[in-house]
Amino acid sequence: MKTLPECYGVIPARYGSSRFPGKPLADILGRPMFWHVHRRASLCPELKRVVLATDDERILDAARSLDVSALMTRADHASGTDRVLEAALALGVPDDAVVVNIQGDEPALDPAMLSELVAPFADPDVLVATLARALDPEEAPSPDRVKVVLDRKGNALYFSRAAIPWGEGGHLLHVGLYAFRMEALRRFAALEQTPLEIREKLEQLRLLENGIPIRVALTDRAAHAVDRPQDLDIVRNILMEQN
Repeated sequence: MKTLPECYGVIPARYGSSRFPGKPLADILGRPMFWHVHRRASLCPELKRVVLATDDERILDAARSLDVSALMTRADHASGTDRVLEAALALGVPDDAVVVNIQGDEPALDPAMLSELVAPFADPDVLVATLARALDPEEAPSPDRVKVVLDRKGNALYFSRAAIPWGEGGHLLHVGLYAFRMEALRRFAALEQTPLEIREKLEQLRLLENGIPIRVALTDRAAHAVDRPQDLDIVRNILMEQN
């Protein structure tokens, strides 16, 4: 029977945001957003530890006051993935362990999605994993909905903002949760940006352009990201209904 390696969750929580400054501290039912994300992620039984990685003392202080495991990271990271790597190195995550990049703007995160995300790592050949689900055909043309196509083993062939594949039939929506073996996370962070990554504005294409496969696990669960202040009422209602 194949077993999972140790899995660690890291929640990048940057204070600065062009659309929503201070987003991790946004109040949701009396608690900051990061608290909800951390609580949800901590309910995933496969995660040995979940830590918040921030660049701001205000977030760090708030996390400590709420007994949320947190650490300070550099303010000059180009991406959340780079912040996740710094945190994983600080935690001393072993090379054969799995690091999950948990989006800090998902306060209604379903812990079962994290279980689905790490399940492929029972296969020792899997280096990187992400999620996808069926997409409403009416949403497929939108460049804000990132589509993915798979090979027969369930690895990503390509991600695009275009409605791929062409023609009639269903589409798969990429769900932006990622998990990496620590060795693959190191490799990814050391790579330069690639032409397709820059053209599509999709960081994961850097992996494919460098021959690093991404296993895609399918889910029927939806994500509810907070991109703008007006999204807060949506997730507040979701959480109140769930509670």
